[in-house]
Amino acid sequence: MGCFPLVLDATIKKVPFRKVLVDSESALNLLFVGALKELGLGIEDLTPSNSSFWGVVPSRASKLLGEITLPVQFSMASNFHVEHINFYVADFNTAYHAILGRPALAKFKAIPHYAYLVLKMHLPTGVLALWANLFVTYAYEIESLALAEATDLSI
Repeated sequence: MGCFPLVLDATIKKVPFRKVLVDSESALNLLFVGALKELGLGIEDLTPSNSSFWGVVPSRASKLLGEITLPVQFSMASNFHVEHINFYVADFNTAYHAILGRPALAKFKAIPHYAYLVLKMHLPTGVLALWANLFVTYAYEIESLALAEATDLSI
């Protein structure tokens, strides 16, 4: 991967989010509990899940609150693409609102390019290219690293 994470703007359930991480190494699409609240949704809106996952909190499994399918839209002025994405909801927050992993990339038929911080997808009207803002991406990466350092691993 490139030097910085690919962080893009996306609209989830008609709510704009600025901190959506595109991670082609993730096997899950994750939505964090803070973003769930911003969407006006609660735990009662989720399909229960007894699963756990590894990889976000170092050296520890994370429990899921449940899962939910929501419309996700990537857009530019006159060119946009919407897909219904199944998210697993994590019971903690990160510097990001959501992580879109391989399942979302496959559904959007999108190709990330981490060196150039761009996500491309082919649409009937042409290629939709979504560029990350390097300064914004850098700020979120610093925030993410600070949160990771502050995580209490003794629990």
